[in-house]
Formats: sequence, structure tokens, C-alpha cells
Amino acid sequence: MAGSEQLNQMSGQMARAGINLIPEAPVEMMVDLAVAAEELGFGRCWVYDEGLATRDVYVTMAAILLATDHLEVGPGITNAYTRHPGQTAAAIATLDEMSGGRTFLGMGAGGSLTLDPLAITRDRPLETVRQAIAVCRGLFSGETIDLDGPGFSLRSANLAYSRPDIQIWLAGRGPRILDLGGAVADGVLLDFIHKPSLGEYVERVRTGAERTGNQPGICYSTMIVTDERSLEAVRPHMTYRLVDSPPDVRKALDISDSDVAAIRSAMADGLEAAARLVPDEWVLPFVVSGTVEECSVELHNLMDTHGINEFKIPVYDIDHGRELLEVTARVLEQR
Repeated sequence: MAGSEQLNQMSGQMARAGINLIPEAPVEMMVDLAVAAEELGFGRCWVYDEGLATRDVYVTMAAILLATDHLEVGPGITNAYTRHPGQTAAAIATLDEMSGGRTFLGMGAGGSLTLDPLAITRDRPLETVRQAIAVCRGLFSGETIDLDGPGFSLRSANLAYSRPDIQIWLAGRGPRILDLGGAVADGVLLDFIHKPSLGEYVERVRTGAERTGNQPGICYSTMIVTDERSLEAVRPHMTYRLVDSPPDVRKALDISDSDVAAIRSAMADGLEAAARLVPDEWVLPFVVSGTVEECSVELHNLMDTHGINEFKIPVYDIDHGRELLEVTARVLEQR
């Protein structure tokens, strides 16, 4: 298992930095941002897999890999419901072969933005994710897989062209899935976690890791908010995160069941429509905000306090994406 010691090690102060692209714009624009990120020293690029809400994740990833030289690229995140894990493993292995070993796999249970338009209900998500990770790792390692799972099955399945150490990252918020990530994944992505609860989430990962002797990396992702534009860019993307947040977080923010129902209903008209129902006080506890200097202090304190070894910035405002990457680089470089 790759573990934290095999995290991307590019030179310079940006070795711990990654970007997350949501392909709501043409692939060429995603490629331009990925190239800019590589030039700025970012080492990893996650690409959203949101079904009908975005351009296809694998087409986008292929284009990025062809246009870059060092950037590691993977889905951030995919799931076992919209695509069969065997097909996911084949796609990742193919891109890895094409790029000379620059891919990773980001896996999760899938959220409402992805699954609702496809009328897919998550059935036994923990076991489905557990088996998807096991299947992909086995296929990457050249094993022949037979499995009857809750959501998918395989019969004498085998990949003859993969390397065994492709990293598998797990993203999630629930205590059991974080424990699973700590136990079996090469890394765990903590994405837009309620900041007062971040330590609890990290501890759940470490508990799982200690049980199996695993050494996963931990990547923390949120928005760097230094102006009103970056705040407004993230607000629509808090909609689906808020409705999928654990009950204790919704309680802490005084988000009622009727609030959740209203946001979920408004999402049918688009994220911008639903964003009108999300006030600042529901956004700020999830992001790092202030001046560049203030953001740098807060972010480094969070990462140092909780032993987090990688940070990922999501790029939502494509037109100003380069500016956000430059600000993020400055935030990460300052101590």
C-alpha cells in the first residue's frame, strides 16, 4: 500500500498542494487551469465526477494528462453507483499507462448532486465503498476477482496492464467511512469539513489506521476566501454539502429539516438558485477566510495542529481561476 510516504513530492514549497476542478466549463478551460496549476507548483489535480452536472471526468482527465508533464490526476471523487468499479479500475489503469504513472483514484459514496438526477439511491454505501476499494486494489495488483456485492458483481475479472501501487484515496464525512479510509486507503480526503469538528474527523481516520497499521495521507480541502468574489463562488457549492452534512453539524449551525428540504428543492433549478438560501453564517465555518496573511496563519495552524500533510483548493470560478491559484500559492508559502 502506498501510504503517506508516497505522496507527490514535487520540489519547492508547493509540494503539499493540489487543485480540484469541477468541469462545468469546456474541457479546454479545465486544461488551461491545470497547466497553470502545474506552472505554479501544484502537484495533484482532482477532477469532479458529478454525472450529468459536469463534463465527463475521464475525458477531462485524459486531456489534462496529455497537456501536463508532472501533475498527478484522478477523479475527485467517483463512486460505485454511476460506474461499475471494474470499469473505473480499467479507466484509471488506462490513463495511468498513457501518462507514465501519473494517476490516482479518488473514491466515495456519491452525493446528491451526482445521484439525484440519475434517480440512484445509495444502497449500503459503507459496504459498497469497502468492496469497490478492494476490487480496484485487487485489479490494480493483477488479481482475478470474483465478487457478489450489494451494488455490483464481477466474474473472473482481471486487468493485465495496471501497476499495483496506484493510490486509492477515500473521501467522506461519516464516522464509519472515515474509519474505513484510515484502515484501507492510501489517503483520506477531508472536504469542506465544519472547522470546529475537524479534529474529530482526523481522529476517526487515525483510529482506523491504528487498527490495521495503515499510514494514510490526509488531504484537507476548502475554499480560500480573501474577497467577496471568492465567497460568492463557493456559496452555490455549499448547497449540496449542507444538505449532506451530518445531523450534529446541521444542529450546530441551526439548519432545520425544513431548511434542508428547501435547499434540496431549489437545487432542481440549479445551484445558483439554491445558493440564495445559504447565508454567510452557514458558509464561513467551512472555509478559510481573511487577508492572505490571515488565511495563511489559519490554514497552517489547522494543518499543523491536526497533522494534515496535503491541501487542495477547489476552483469554481473558472474565469478567475488563475487568480485563485496564485492567491493559494501565496497562502501556502507564507509561514
